[in-house]
Amino acid sequence: MEDGIVLTMRGICKSFPGVKALDNVDFTLRKGEIHALMGENGAGKSTLIKVLTGVYPKDAGEIHVEGVQEAISIRSPQEAQNYGISTVYQEISLCPNLTVAENMFIGRTSGKTVNWKAMEKRAEELLDSLGIPARPKQQLSDCSLAVQQMVAIARAVDTECKVLILDEPTSSLDDKEVAMLFRLMRDLKARGVGIVFVTHFLEQVYEVSDRITVLRNGELVGEYEVEKLPQVELVASMIGRELESLSVIKKETATAERKEVLYEAKNLSSTESRPFDFYIGKGEVNGFTGLLGSGRSESVRAIFGADTVTGGEVMMEGKKIRVSKPLDAMKNGIGYLPEDRKRDGIIADLSVRDNIILALQVLRGMGHPISRAKAEAFADEYIKALEIKTASTDTPVGSLSGGNQQKVILARWLLTHPKYLILDEPTRGIDVGTKTEIQRLVLKLAEEGMSVTFISSEIEEMLRTCSRLIVMRDRNIVGELTGDELTQSHVMHTIAGGGGENE
Repeated sequence: MEDGIVLTMRGICKSFPGVKALDNVDFTLRKGEIHALMGENGAGKSTLIKVLTGVYPKDAGEIHVEGVQEAISIRSPQEAQNYGISTVYQEISLCPNLTVAENMFIGRTSGKTVNWKAMEKRAEELLDSLGIPARPKQQLSDCSLAVQQMVAIARAVDTECKVLILDEPTSSLDDKEVAMLFRLMRDLKARGVGIVFVTHFLEQVYEVSDRITVLRNGELVGEYEVEKLPQVELVASMIGRELESLSVIKKETATAERKEVLYEAKNLSSTESRPFDFYIGKGEVNGFTGLLGSGRSESVRAIFGADTVTGGEVMMEGKKIRVSKPLDAMKNGIGYLPEDRKRDGIIADLSVRDNIILALQVLRGMGHPISRAKAEAFADEYIKALEIKTASTDTPVGSLSGGNQQKVILARWLLTHPKYLILDEPTRGIDVGTKTEIQRLVLKLAEEGMSVTFISSEIEEMLRTCSRLIVMRDRNIVGELTGDELTQSHVMHTIAGGGGENE
């Protein structure tokens, strides 16, 4: 093994029934570098990580780590940790009811008794040395999500890790929390730790990474130095074709001036949202924007009846309706793709087919079951229409990539032919190519007459897709932007308190 290299993977292959997930993939990690692992959903990133950490056995190939002469076989995450390979996943697997120190050392103490004083002292030393703003006796649930991520990293570092894998660590963090995490990553890099950074945020890759490895369809596209790879070339290598600038996505069919209002709410409120007024025209794409915690998601959950509605009046096509629960919204032609697809969207153990027909079956009622033949036909239709990558309609949806899971939820609602579709963070945690597909689909649906409310944390994405933006701050609507006002500077100015007709 060459000097300065902490990990090499050569010729890695891994297959599942009907799918070759990895085909002769190479990966090299150097000491003291942050190495981004990039690719569309389904490219093989997660499978490569799971092979490296012993979750999946490899079918072929070799893995070498620093300090070990022969190629190694990793049969479990514990074995991976013994070789100095630690992983911090997007969903933090810590215990919020325990203290910071207890989380850092759980499962690592020996003997019948615990030396609490020594454990807390070691935890404090580690927290201080890494600049983590937490105290050993502090309950983990009292820490922000970013600090919890950092505690998980501290736990990994204290096991003498040489390789630290961070799987989408910034997906739920705001800008300040991301900056805090990046400071820690740079500190670990300076100490010689090799960091594998799995993310979908291109700007973050260029901010913090040294090298990039790109996978596509289970194969290695290439390894690049960040400063020598323009962003447009990275995107092209990920999707396998030249990507026209996303700015050319047009919104002519989703203009702000609508001939007819489809849905209108007056003084609508719920247990989680303050009273607000809202409307959407037929064939319009509008959106709620604001910082995390501004009330975007709470507002659309009130529209769909996902939270308990406490007041207000709702009209659909000029007629007063009552929406106190999701089924009421569905019966009135409203569909809703939730912010957290894993918790509120997919049913992971059910097949792709059963997930697609779920909303339609609920609307029809359990007394009118959809036949297997019809269900299969519906699933086949939308798998083809949305280009969902799955081995079959029987595949458990939980085994699909995040982008394909999102497409399954979209298919579920499109099958009900809604008049009004709410999409809350439909492109979070998915690749650039699938993001573009979803944006184009939204505009196509609007062209066909469907009304769509689109929410995204990425303001540029909102500007590309929406013809009207409702700006929120502190759970209040503070502005509404259309036409020439739809610029990033206008949005940020309004969020920051620079104006808005409702202020």
